[in-house]
Amino acid sequence: MAFKSLLASLVVVVAFLQASQAGVVNKRKTQCPGGSVHQAFNPACCTWFDVLDDLQTNVLFSTCGEASHSALRIVFHDAIGFSRTQKFGGGADGSIIMFGDTELEFAANNGIDEIAGDLKTVADAHGKSYGDIIQLAGAVGVANCAGAPRLSFLAGRPNATAPAPDGTVPDPFQPVDTILARMHDAGFSPDELVALLASHTMAAADKVDVTIPGTPFDSTANVFDSQFFIETQLKGLTFPGTGPNQGEVASPLVGEMRLQSDFALARDHRTACTWQSFVTNHTLMNQRFSDAMDKLSVLGQNTRHFLDCSEVIPHPHSLKVIPHLPAGKTMADIEPACAATPFPDLPTAPGPATTVKPVPPGS
Repeated sequence: MAFKSLLASLVVVVAFLQASQAGVVNKRKTQCPGGSVHQAFNPACCTWFDVLDDLQTNVLFSTCGEASHSALRIVFHDAIGFSRTQKFGGGADGSIIMFGDTELEFAANNGIDEIAGDLKTVADAHGKSYGDIIQLAGAVGVANCAGAPRLSFLAGRPNATAPAPDGTVPDPFQPVDTILARMHDAGFSPDELVALLASHTMAAADKVDVTIPGTPFDSTANVFDSQFFIETQLKGLTFPGTGPNQGEVASPLVGEMRLQSDFALARDHRTACTWQSFVTNHTLMNQRFSDAMDKLSVLGQNTRHFLDCSEVIPHPHSLKVIPHLPAGKTMADIEPACAATPFPDLPTAPGPATTVKPVPPGS
């Protein structure tokens, strides 16, 4: 009898699972109200399609340009204002917009004021929280870049009640020990930090050197590929003399910016092998980046009542990734740092020596 009862129970469970799976498969989108052109699996996400349209039309321009780069940057600068040990900061709470008069004056947040103002305007127009608008814009900005992963988007963050303290954003001129300690305090491992730095594949610097705005961190800033992890491994040019840049190692590519933190992390024994693992594994890079961004997007938040509106995020265009050395460089120009495995053998792009073009403003 016990066996028959168990068998009957299993039949009920299997039937329930089959019905549940069928419900998922057969679930259809519903038309969003108000004459919207959008459809949603979850009608509660319909209002976010309106926000998406506003962002793409008036802020991000549906391109992998300066605005999309800035939208991803503000995600990190807002969320990293959090400490597990000292119990301060609300993490991904939009405080960088809510308390912009304070946080945008921090030296580390130089250059974020424009995207912060644009996102505030959109959030206010649609009655959305600043924490949510930052996360949506970051995910959409990433989706505008071919080859990128499709990030998730959860809605429901309340507006911040206090600003984050200064000093929570790692500085590109800090030692690796300092940067890793700050990230650890926020809950991120060295491997997760490297994954988050995949963001630099679509990044450019405006304020590190104001005389050369829009300077990319790799030679393909308009796509989401692994060239950043390759080009930071090239032997650099050391600044001579006694000036403020003495001893820093610049990119050997004309027109490319190399942050000192990126140079150091690419060569540190705690991060070098993870860094190198992304060079020829675009899928791994995207997955680790997505995982780290998921964690960052809810840092300091109680997600119990959050609404999953990931369906709002556009699907990025695919990209046939062929990792390569920039034109004019050979494997002899690589400075390997992972002791566990050799640096992969890469082809060199044809043509004259690579000159990296700046990202045009307002793109």
